[in-house]
Amino acid sequence: MALSDADVQKQIKHMMAFIEQEANEKAEEIDAKAEEEFNIEKGRLVQQQRLKIMEYYEKKEKQVELQKKIQSSNMLNQARLKVLKVREDHVRAVLDEARKRLGEITKDQGKYTQILESLILQGLYQLFEKEVIIRVRPQDRELVKSILPVVATKYKDATGKEITLKIDDQSQLSTETTGGIDLLAQNYKIKISNTLEARLDLISQQLVPQIRTALFGRNVNRKFTD
Repeated sequence: MALSDADVQKQIKHMMAFIEQEANEKAEEIDAKAEEEFNIEKGRLVQQQRLKIMEYYEKKEKQVELQKKIQSSNMLNQARLKVLKVREDHVRAVLDEARKRLGEITKDQGKYTQILESLILQGLYQLFEKEVIIRVRPQDRELVKSILPVVATKYKDATGKEITLKIDDQSQLSTETTGGIDLLAQNYKIKISNTLEARLDLISQQLVPQIRTALFGRNVNRKFTD
Protein backbone atom coordinates (compact mmCIF):
# COMPACT_ATOMS: atom_id res chain seq x y z
CA MET A 1 0.00 0.00 0.00
CA ALA A 2 1.41 3.36 -0.95
CA LEU A 3 2.19 5.88 1.85
CA SER A 4 0.35 9.08 1.89
CA ASP A 5 2.16 12.36 1.82
CA ALA A 6 1.30 12.88 5.46
CA ASP A 7 2.91 9.56 6.43
CA VAL A 8 6.00 10.38 4.40
CA GLN A 9 6.32 13.76 6.06
CA LYS A 10 5.82 12.13 9.47
CA GLN A 11 8.59 9.59 8.84
CA ILE A 12 10.91 12.29 7.50
CA LYS A 13 10.34 14.35 10.67
CA HIS A 14 10.92 11.28 12.80
CA MET A 15 14.20 10.54 11.00
CA MET A 16 15.27 14.19 11.25
CA ALA A 17 14.50 14.18 14.98
CA PHE A 18 16.53 11.00 15.40
CA ILE A 19 19.46 12.41 13.40
CA GLU A 20 19.31 15.68 15.38
CA GLN A 21 19.27 13.76 18.67
CA GLU A 22 22.27 11.68 17.57
CA ALA A 23 24.07 14.85 16.51
CA ASN A 24 23.33 16.54 19.85
CA GLU A 25 24.51 13.52 21.79
CA LYS A 26 27.69 13.36 19.68
CA ALA A 27 28.26 17.07 20.17
CA GLU A 28 27.79 16.70 23.94
CA GLU A 29 30.21 13.77 23.91
CA ILE A 30 32.77 15.83 21.99
CA ASP A 31 32.29 18.81 24.35
CA ALA A 32 32.68 16.58 27.40
CA LYS A 33 35.83 15.00 25.99
CA ALA A 34 37.23 18.41 25.03
CA GLU A 35 36.44 19.76 28.51
CA GLU A 36 38.18 16.80 30.09
CA GLU A 37 41.25 17.18 27.87
CA PHE A 38 41.26 20.94 28.54
CA ASN A 39 41.16 20.39 32.31
CA ILE A 40 43.93 17.80 32.09
CA GLU A 41 46.13 20.10 29.98
CA LYS A 42 45.30 23.08 32.22
CA GLY A 43 46.25 21.05 35.29
CA ARG A 44 49.50 19.97 33.64
CA LEU A 45 50.40 23.54 32.67
CA VAL A 46 49.47 24.88 36.11
CA GLN A 47 51.59 22.21 37.81
CA GLN A 48 54.47 22.89 35.40
CA GLN A 49 54.36 26.62 36.10
CA ARG A 50 54.00 25.98 39.83
CA LEU A 51 57.18 23.87 39.77
CA LYS A 52 58.97 26.59 37.80
CA ILE A 53 57.85 29.24 40.27
CA MET A 54 58.91 27.07 43.23
CA GLU A 55 62.27 26.40 41.59
CA TYR A 56 62.73 30.12 40.84
CA TYR A 57 62.01 31.20 44.42
CA GLU A 58 64.08 28.36 45.84
CA LYS A 59 67.00 29.57 43.72
CA LYS A 60 66.37 33.15 44.84
CA GLU A 61 66.25 32.04 48.47
CA LYS A 62 69.60 30.28 48.09
CA GLN A 63 71.08 33.39 46.46
CA VAL A 64 69.80 35.57 49.31
CA GLU A 65 71.20 33.13 51.86
CA LEU A 66 74.55 33.09 50.07
CA GLN A 67 74.61 36.90 49.95
CA LYS A 68 73.86 37.01 53.66
CA LYS A 69 76.75 34.64 54.38
CA ILE A 70 79.10 36.65 52.18
CA GLN A 71 78.00 39.92 53.80
CA SER A 72 78.35 38.42 57.26
CA SER A 73 81.82 37.11 56.40
CA ASN A 74 82.88 40.49 55.00
CA MET A 75 81.60 42.32 58.06
CA LEU A 76 83.38 39.84 60.33
CA ASN A 77 86.63 40.28 58.40
CA GLN A 78 86.29 44.08 58.54
CA ALA A 79 85.70 43.88 62.29
CA ARG A 80 88.77 41.67 62.71
CA LEU A 81 90.87 44.05 60.62
CA LYS A 82 89.70 46.98 62.74
CA VAL A 83 90.61 45.08 65.92
CA LEU A 84 94.03 44.21 64.49
CA LYS A 85 94.61 47.82 63.46
CA VAL A 86 93.68 49.11 66.91
CA ARG A 87 95.99 46.54 68.49
CA GLU A 88 98.85 47.43 66.14
CA ASP A 89 98.27 51.11 66.92
CA HIS A 90 98.58 50.33 70.63
CA VAL A 91 101.78 48.33 70.07
CA ARG A 92 103.17 51.15 67.92
CA ALA A 93 102.27 53.65 70.62
CA VAL A 94 104.19 51.58 73.18
CA LEU A 95 107.25 51.48 70.91
CA ASP A 96 106.99 55.21 70.18
CA GLU A 97 106.89 55.88 73.90
CA ALA A 98 109.99 53.68 74.30
CA ARG A 99 111.79 55.72 71.62
CA LYS A 100 110.94 58.95 73.42
CA ARG A 101 112.34 57.56 76.65
CA LEU A 102 115.58 56.57 74.88
CA GLY A 103 116.48 60.24 74.70
CA GLU A 104 116.49 60.41 78.49
CA ILE A 105 119.40 57.96 78.59
CA THR A 106 121.77 60.46 76.97
CA LYS A 107 121.09 62.98 79.73
CA ASP A 108 122.92 60.73 82.19
CA GLN A 109 126.51 61.27 81.00
CA GLY A 110 128.02 58.41 82.99
CA LYS A 111 125.41 55.86 81.93
CA TYR A 112 125.44 57.02 78.31
CA THR A 113 129.24 56.73 78.19
CA GLN A 114 129.03 53.08 79.30
CA ILE A 115 126.33 52.43 76.71
CA LEU A 116 128.46 53.94 73.93
CA GLU A 117 131.43 51.79 74.95
CA SER A 118 129.27 48.68 74.87
CA LEU A 119 127.71 49.54 71.50
CA ILE A 120 131.11 50.22 69.91
CA LEU A 121 132.67 47.03 71.34
CA GLN A 122 129.74 44.94 70.21
CA GLY A 123 130.07 46.28 66.67
CA LEU A 124 133.83 45.71 66.69
CA TYR A 125 133.38 42.07 67.69
CA GLN A 126 131.00 41.66 64.76
CA LEU A 127 133.28 43.37 62.25
CA PHE A 128 136.59 41.93 63.48
CA GLU A 129 138.51 44.43 61.32
CA LYS A 130 141.85 46.18 61.89
CA GLU A 131 140.54 49.65 61.02
CA VAL A 132 137.05 50.89 61.87
CA ILE A 133 135.44 54.30 61.41
CA ILE A 134 132.89 55.48 63.96
CA ARG A 135 130.03 57.68 62.76
CA VAL A 136 128.48 59.75 65.56
CA ARG A 137 126.03 62.54 66.27
CA PRO A 138 127.61 66.02 66.30
CA GLN A 139 126.77 66.40 70.00
CA ASP A 140 128.48 63.05 70.81
CA ARG A 141 131.67 63.65 68.84
CA GLU A 142 133.91 64.71 71.74
CA LEU A 143 132.46 62.09 74.10
CA VAL A 144 133.06 59.24 71.65
CA LYS A 145 136.52 60.57 70.82
CA SER A 146 137.41 60.50 74.51
CA ILE A 147 136.42 56.85 74.98
CA LEU A 148 138.02 55.40 71.82
CA PRO A 149 141.39 54.66 73.56
CA VAL A 150 139.53 52.80 76.33
CA VAL A 151 137.49 50.85 73.79
CA ALA A 152 140.62 49.95 71.78
CA THR A 153 142.30 48.66 74.94
CA LYS A 154 139.29 46.56 75.94
CA TYR A 155 139.08 45.15 72.40
CA LYS A 156 142.77 44.17 72.46
CA ASP A 157 142.38 42.59 75.89
CA ALA A 158 139.43 40.52 74.62
CA THR A 159 140.79 39.54 71.19
CA GLY A 160 144.56 39.99 71.44
CA LYS A 161 144.46 42.17 68.30
CA GLU A 162 145.33 45.82 67.75
CA ILE A 163 142.66 48.06 66.23
CA THR A 164 142.63 51.58 64.80
CA LEU A 165 139.50 53.62 65.55
CA LYS A 166 138.65 56.94 63.90
CA ILE A 167 135.75 59.35 63.99
CA ASP A 168 134.03 59.72 60.61
CA ASP A 169 134.93 63.14 59.19
CA GLN A 170 132.93 62.70 55.98
CA SER A 171 129.51 62.16 57.44
CA GLN A 172 127.67 62.17 60.75
CA LEU A 173 124.46 60.91 62.28
CA SER A 174 121.45 63.21 62.34
CA THR A 175 121.11 65.41 65.39
CA GLU A 176 117.59 63.99 65.70
CA THR A 177 118.99 60.50 66.26
CA THR A 178 118.32 59.48 69.85
CA GLY A 179 121.87 58.28 70.38
CA GLY A 180 124.40 55.55 69.59
CA ILE A 181 126.79 55.10 66.68
CA ASP A 182 127.39 53.52 63.26
CA LEU A 183 130.52 51.47 62.57
CA LEU A 184 132.06 51.33 59.09
CA ALA A 185 134.90 49.27 57.65
CA GLN A 186 136.50 48.27 54.36
CA ASN A 187 136.35 51.79 52.94
CA TYR A 188 132.69 52.28 54.00
CA LYS A 189 131.59 49.04 52.27
CA ILE A 190 130.64 47.36 55.54
CA LYS A 191 128.32 49.05 58.00
CA ILE A 192 126.82 48.11 61.33
CA SER A 193 124.19 50.42 62.78
CA ASN A 194 124.25 50.46 66.55
CA THR A 195 122.14 53.54 67.16
CA LEU A 196 119.67 53.38 70.01
CA GLU A 197 116.83 53.34 67.47
CA ALA A 198 118.39 50.41 65.61
CA ARG A 199 118.82 48.48 68.85
CA LEU A 200 115.21 49.24 69.84
CA ASP A 201 113.95 48.08 66.44
CA LEU A 202 115.91 44.85 66.78
CA ILE A 203 114.66 44.21 70.30
CA SER A 204 111.09 45.21 69.46
CA GLN A 205 110.95 42.62 66.66
CA GLN A 206 111.71 39.97 69.28
CA LEU A 207 109.45 41.42 71.96
CA VAL A 208 106.37 42.42 69.92
CA PRO A 209 104.65 39.05 70.58
CA GLN A 210 105.25 39.49 74.32
CA ILE A 211 104.04 43.10 74.14
CA ARG A 212 100.84 41.97 72.42
CA THR A 213 100.30 39.30 75.06
CA ALA A 214 100.88 41.83 77.84
CA LEU A 215 98.43 44.30 76.29
CA PHE A 216 95.69 42.00 74.97
CA GLY A 217 96.25 38.60 76.56
CA ARG A 218 97.16 35.33 74.90
CA ASN A 219 95.77 34.66 71.42
CA VAL A 220 93.51 31.62 71.85
CA ASN A 221 93.76 30.84 68.11
CA ARG A 222 97.54 30.48 68.26
CA LYS A 223 98.76 26.93 68.79
CA PHE A 224 102.46 27.61 69.12
CA THR A 225 104.26 30.33 71.08
CA ASP A 226 107.82 29.83 69.81
